[in-house]
Amino acid sequence: MKNRIDPELREILELFPPLDLENVEATRQALAALSQTIELPVDEAVNIYDRMVPGPNDHPSVRVRIYEPREKRETLPGMLWIHGGGYVLGVPEGDDSLCQRFVKEANCVVVSVDYRLAPEHPYPAGLEDCYSALKWFSEHAEELGVDPSRIGAAGASAGGGLTAALSLLARDRKGPALCFQMPLYPMIDDRNNSPSSLEITGNMVWNHDLNQKGWTMYLNGANGSDDVPAYAAPSRATDLSGLPYTYTCVGQLDPFRDETLDYVTRLCRAGVDVEFHLYPGCFHGFEGVVPTASISRRALDEYIGAAKHVLHREVLLQKK
Repeated sequence: MKNRIDPELREILELFPPLDLENVEATRQALAALSQTIELPVDEAVNIYDRMVPGPNDHPSVRVRIYEPREKRETLPGMLWIHGGGYVLGVPEGDDSLCQRFVKEANCVVVSVDYRLAPEHPYPAGLEDCYSALKWFSEHAEELGVDPSRIGAAGASAGGGLTAALSLLARDRKGPALCFQMPLYPMIDDRNNSPSSLEITGNMVWNHDLNQKGWTMYLNGANGSDDVPAYAAPSRATDLSGLPYTYTCVGQLDPFRDETLDYVTRLCRAGVDVEFHLYPGCFHGFEGVVPTASISRRALDEYIGAAKHVLHREVLLQKK
């Protein structure tokens, strides 16, 4: 397996400490301590601030982190960003650099959700927090200088799973209409039994064992059973029609490779417009772990470019 990893990614992976999900709180604290040692660049052209917005019935408020241009000359599209972390780890601040890039390069306003995490808050807590944030975003679009008809949702890994679930939920509840979804290498199949999920073991950032633990915590031990709903694990969805334009990607050495391939195929059959990229030699989250690698830079440029294209295409068509 190591020989198949892109050479620019291989060396860093050997230094990457394996995640410990036996003690989630200790891992959260270790990741938080590590983040304090990394100085993240702040773009002076981007304004970043937090707000508390109305949450679901069981959780009165949800924190969102907003990224917007300091100078707005026009009404912009919006993107709801959902961080990753296996449904059990992560905070919006971990994606500060990426969200600033979306603002600058995709010319949009980003609202990132600090959703509740398992195991303390299993499904559907995190998803309901994301839905509440989407509703608030849509209802306050004018205040944020955003066109409510051009709001998309995006996220990576578990954030990608929540993006796919949120698209289904918004469709079925007839809630805010998404113009775009970008579930990047999404965590969408609780059964954890695809060939790629069984193939990827060892220290590959995310693997079969970690995936099993993450799903067990998120679904309170119900993962793999017959009655897991599609809003919890979007691979379970039987009807993908009516979903928005979709961009997704995955590494060939990612345990989520096969569930992503299946999802893309079924979206296409359901009549959904899809753009998809498979990156050889790449493990889970490669572009975040080694952002300077040439294949990482290409992946980042491609999905930021895809967001820009879709969020602005209606305006470009109208100008023509």
